[in-house]
Formats: sequence, structure tokens, C-alpha cells
Amino acid sequence: MRTFRDAIQFGTESLGVKGMYRFHLPLHAGFRFYSRWKQASFSYAIVMKFPFRFPVGPLLLLFFSLPLMLSASDDIHPPTKGGEGGRLIRVTSLEGEGKGSLRQALWAKGRRIIVFEVGGVIDLEGRSLNIGEPFVTIAGQTAPSPGITLVRGGLTVNTHDVIVKHLRVRPGEAGKAKGSGWEADGISLFQASNVWVDHCSCTWATDENLSASGPRFEGKSVEDWRKNTSHRVLFSNNIIAEALSNSTHSKGEHSKGSLLHDNTSDITIARNLYASNFRRNPLAKGGVRAVIVNNWISNPGRAAIAYGLNTSEWKGNRIQPGNLVIVGNVLEHGPDTADKVVLFENLSVSPVNAWMIDNVAAGKNGQAVAQTQGYSINVSNTKVNMTMIDAIPSSKVKEFVASNAGARPWDRDEIDERIVRQALAGRGKIIDSEKEVGGYPKIKATRSGFAPADWNLKTMEKK
Repeated sequence: MRTFRDAIQFGTESLGVKGMYRFHLPLHAGFRFYSRWKQASFSYAIVMKFPFRFPVGPLLLLFFSLPLMLSASDDIHPPTKGGEGGRLIRVTSLEGEGKGSLRQALWAKGRRIIVFEVGGVIDLEGRSLNIGEPFVTIAGQTAPSPGITLVRGGLTVNTHDVIVKHLRVRPGEAGKAKGSGWEADGISLFQASNVWVDHCSCTWATDENLSASGPRFEGKSVEDWRKNTSHRVLFSNNIIAEALSNSTHSKGEHSKGSLLHDNTSDITIARNLYASNFRRNPLAKGGVRAVIVNNWISNPGRAAIAYGLNTSEWKGNRIQPGNLVIVGNVLEHGPDTADKVVLFENLSVSPVNAWMIDNVAAGKNGQAVAQTQGYSINVSNTKVNMTMIDAIPSSKVKEFVASNAGARPWDRDEIDERIVRQALAGRGKIIDSEKEVGGYPKIKATRSGFAPADWNLKTMEKK
């Protein structure tokens, strides 16, 4: 199935999936069109909304030739407000700890918004940061150019109501020996809930670049399992790339994009660039409930989107099927991609309910490749609502993600620029060390005071 109309004709009313396609037509059309699916019935309606709130007569001609554009802000429905309404904490130091550091700001209690009066590299020296106090927003967009980059460590979230925006996280090998057991995630959630990671750049992890996990079976019921691991999470507009392959992980090869651990639920992975990760682009484990929408997957090694329930890890517990909504994603094989890589694969014999529509999967020469592979892939009749983000057509995903993904897309660093450029050219490389692509960034520190009057403190967007 390639279009919404196909899905309707195919008779998938029982899926009960809510979604929305938003088309911003050239402005000379004078309207904004929305096509909505209504839950269960899939009745098809067109809603027209005039977009202008100011006199447009003198300006209309200016926009006659504008191409179709996609909204990047008004169609995201985040799972949390983070630290909205809380006190401002200013990061004034690039040191890994101490007064004015990011680590000190994360340790603070109470509702808070973390802003930056310094830009550059924070060397964590092997001691990753941890967010253990809830109701916090990390506003990396407030840093002076070139923004904030974390190296030789990552960021872990194990609390609730957290927003992380516009950070670059590049753990790398940190000078450790191959196979030594340095297993650093980029950004990792453990038993976390109501978390939004948006516009971050996660590369060079030696475990996963960006993940959500927790205990598998904490509690007496399936509902308890889901409640007691990570849930209600949105990963959007991120660059998730170049996880290190034969590096410092104790298992050897371990280039992994994203892992959704067993029984994580209400997870949305949307509008991200997955580039040059060997596997897990992303991988959902047993019983996961997730929406995977509008991601661009470039040059995966042996797997793109996958599901895998390890039965040996579920002994004594009732097997739960996975429920995945896979909509509007684009897979492009690259130099390191095996010919048989499909868009979605079930790696286990356990059942997964997968709703797939408007996805594109292309081989090295642009030819269509298979979209599914494996056993027990079923059309789901479980209601899964796309509540956190609205879908855009797959035909626009690559252009949208190339322009919008990653930390500070208006101010990308050389690493992100290279990754996007290579993906657009159908290139890229799965690497074993950050040294293969220039090593850790060397950036001179910059400073600029944060002026609250210049910012909308509710949205943390500049006025």
C-alpha cells in the first residue's frame, strides 16, 4: 500500500488509526488544506482554512511562485511542557562539572528552564550527564553560535517531564581501547516518561545513539510493565548517525541507531535522519507500541526498521505482540547497505501488528526494494492513535528532514553538514572511530548573555 486512498480501498477501517496529512499549497491558492482521517470510519473530509492574519494584498504576488512548503512547528503535539513556567538557570561554564555547569543545572530541583550564555564543547571526560529531577527544559537553541556539543560522554534521562532541544551529543571512543567495555549512549531514556527529545544530533555512540528503555517486567500486569518502563516519548527532528561499529563495545560490532526496549509504549519516532548505522534504525523489542513516521533512513548496514522479541528474555512471562504504525518513511540503500535490507523486518517468530502505508524503499540504483521481511507480520486491529505528530507525504520527507533535522539546523556544525550532504548524495560510511571523520570538534568558546525579553519563555522560541 502506497497511499492513504489505497488504505481506504483496502478496507483497513478496523485499524482505528488517527493521522493527518497537512499540505501547504503555494500561497496563491489562498487556502491551507487539511485532509483528515476520522478514527475507525476513515471518512475522508477536506477542511479549508485561510492562513493569513494580516493584510496580504501587497504581499501576495511575492509568494506566487513559492514551492510547496511543509509546516515544522504547528503540527507537533509534545507529550510534556517540561520546565515551562519555572525559573531560569543559566549555564555559564563549559566545564564538565562545577559552578555554572550544565551538570549543576541538571541537579537542581523544581521546575526550571536551562539556558546557555556560553557556546562550545563540553568535555564530559567519560562521566555522562544524568537528568534525575523532573520538570526541566534544556534549551540548547539559546546558546550563542556554534551551540553546545557534548563529547566523551552522553546524557541519560530517568525521570519524567523533560524536554531536550538543540544539543549535539558525540560520545566517541573517548580514548578507550577496542572492546574495552566503554559502552556510551548518546541520549538514553531509562524508566522515563513524558519526554521530548527534539532537534538534537546524536552521533558516534558506542552503544545506541538515541534510545528508550527500562525494566521489562516490573509489576504484576502487562499494564504495570508498560507503566514502569519508558513511555510517552517523542523523538523528533534529530540526526541519529554514525554509531561506531567495531569500537569499544564489549560485544564487538555495535553500530546501533535507536533501541526501543521491551514493553516501552506510546513512543513516537518522527522526522529523524538515520544515517550510516549498521542496525536499529530503529529496533523495537518485544511488546513495544510505537509510531514510526516520516523518518529518512540512509545507508543502513544490515537492517532499517526492525522488530525483535527475544523469547529467552521472556521466559515465564506471557508473550505480547508488538504494535507498530509505520507511515511515510523513506529508506535509501547506500554504499554499506546489504542488498536484502528491507524497510521493515521481523527478526523473531513472535507476532507484530504493523500498519504500513505511504513508505518508500529504494536500492542503490533507485529501484524499489521489498518493504517487509520475516514471519508473523500482521495487520493490526489494535487502535493506535498518532497523537503526537501529523504525517507529511513520503514524497516530501527527504527534503524536509534534510532541511530541518539535527541541532540548530540554521547553524549546523561541520559534522552535521557533512552527514546531511553525504546522505543527499547517496554516500556515507559506517565508521569504527570518530577519528575516521576528523575526530572530536575543536571549537573556540563563545559567550553572550541571555535576555529573557528576547524570547517567548513558553515556547522557548526567539521573538
